[in-house]
Amino acid sequence: MPLTSANIVDERQDRLRDVFPEAFREGKIDFERLRQALGEEIDAGHERYGLSRAGKADAIRAIQIPSIGTLKPAPEESINFDTTGNLFIEGDNLEVLKLLQKAYHARVKMIYIDPPYNTGKEFIYNDNYRDALGDYLRRTGQSDAEGVRLTTNAETEGRYHSRWLNMMCPRLFLARNLLSQDGAIFVSIDDHEVQDLRLLMDEIFGGENFVATVIWEKVFAPKNTARLFSEDHDFVLVYARHLESWEPRLMPRSAAAEARYKNLDKDPRGPWTSSDLTARNYYSQGQFEVLSPSGKVFRPTRGTYWRFKKSKFLELDTDNRIWWGETGENMPRLKRYLLEVKRGVVPQTLWRYKDVGHTQEAKKELLKYVPFEKTANVLNSVKPPRLIRRMLQIATSVDTEDVVLDFFGGSGSTAQAVLQQNAEDGGNRRFIVVQFPEPLPEPEKGLATIFDMARMRASNVIRELREAADSRQAELDMESSDKAPRDLGFRSYSLAESNFRIWDSEAVPTDAEGLARQLELYAENVLPGKSRQEILYELVLKSGFPLHVPIEERKVESSTVYWIDGGSLVICLEDRVTRELLRAIVELKPHRVLCLDHAFGENDQLKTNSVLEMKGQQIVFQTV
Repeated sequence: MPLTSANIVDERQDRLRDVFPEAFREGKIDFERLRQALGEEIDAGHERYGLSRAGKADAIRAIQIPSIGTLKPAPEESINFDTTGNLFIEGDNLEVLKLLQKAYHARVKMIYIDPPYNTGKEFIYNDNYRDALGDYLRRTGQSDAEGVRLTTNAETEGRYHSRWLNMMCPRLFLARNLLSQDGAIFVSIDDHEVQDLRLLMDEIFGGENFVATVIWEKVFAPKNTARLFSEDHDFVLVYARHLESWEPRLMPRSAAAEARYKNLDKDPRGPWTSSDLTARNYYSQGQFEVLSPSGKVFRPTRGTYWRFKKSKFLELDTDNRIWWGETGENMPRLKRYLLEVKRGVVPQTLWRYKDVGHTQEAKKELLKYVPFEKTANVLNSVKPPRLIRRMLQIATSVDTEDVVLDFFGGSGSTAQAVLQQNAEDGGNRRFIVVQFPEPLPEPEKGLATIFDMARMRASNVIRELREAADSRQAELDMESSDKAPRDLGFRSYSLAESNFRIWDSEAVPTDAEGLARQLELYAENVLPGKSRQEILYELVLKSGFPLHVPIEERKVESSTVYWIDGGSLVICLEDRVTRELLRAIVELKPHRVLCLDHAFGENDQLKTNSVLEMKGQQIVFQTV
């Protein structure tokens, strides 16, 4: 079984080959044949509308390099590790997104990211595409290096916009792969890059999948110290994976909106409100006189017209759908019934701070759940959870286990938003939050990095929600399962080197003696000092299963095997396997079986027989 992340190039070529087999010759794409298959619709010219920039080819190449890392579980830093579906992942998000490709492909319902704005200040995502994992381990002090190195992206550098866009490009591409067909992505951005980001997202998601540009009013008072303009807003770009498959959920009506519906005439159809019956658009049949119940005559004012022709008007009046006022002598208005309107409000593109929060509220929320010792560590660029909860209301469902991804996790606002929204509406959304372990300006006890901050914040939110649920239970004398949110926990993982020696074809010696030494080294491919749990979760992830998949330990022939997802996969990590053990595994009737290759020693006959026997039982057998 391959121990790298999914090979994006191979997968895309396979999909293309499936649709256009005639466009391939000797394993390569024949672009002339592809053009013919598409009816000459390929634009062969060089000048076209798009976003060109320095370093674009390298950024695209970064997508094509599989990751050789893994995600190391940390149960001791988790809450309800064995049962929760929420994930905190510490690491470089480019590598992490690659590792999530197999297990979470098309499974994420909503993505929200608040990437570092391109302000010319410190810039931590400085990709080394050739040795991304090694560079990450050195930068975080996990191998020979001096910890995280920050760089700057000064506006005087000539590639100011290009560097930022090249950082975003591969991450957005990989993120799109994770979105479900009816999923959507929300991206916070300011004036510096909004126009370039729009072009980049058109390129990756397709301009036809653009949904809206939301304006978020981020402050509640103008900044009089601003030299030119007080910047009172940020943007949120919204794209669907496939616009034809995505539909925003209606927002709940406010109490004030509900209060507008009354039943002044005791209409059996229930509460209603009224709207103007005239319009300014010319309508040839909209000029006529009407007689009110009081005998008063009305006609549209100059320059306006009734919205309906006379026969339709009379039909509505007969059906008691025209309101003439309490005394029957007012200008007629059309009654609109609460039961006939949508069950909510269509989302708007202007989000006021009173509805979704502002930056000062965001900082107060952070301080509420993270007890900082030093002021220098309090982040300034956090987003209020209410802002993200608005997105959750629009793009996720209460009734399904929707996955919400944030790969620029920051202080954990998204995790808090998911937990609180679930508590409010009874939903069962799950979050995946990825954050680089960027050191805080001044170390604190139990709080060294921004990742630590996010995890601490979620822990305290969970404690608060649990206490509130327990309090309701005591007050109402009900089972906690009836009222408590379903998932109050998270699993913690960190990006690490693989637990296996992974064959590097580019580093293979050319001489026979060197090749023999290399082969001998890889005969025992499990690295020393690796725990069973670490190996298990790497194999689960790279076999295409999500990290919260149910795992059950079973005793078979005095050995321990791992029963994954109800028998979809059985993993055996024994250093030696016997015919009896393998036959006992077959009797369990799993779909797939995975063993360590060195467990067979030099017994190739046992391996061959096992392959044939399992194939006869329609079981896929693999080794690593």
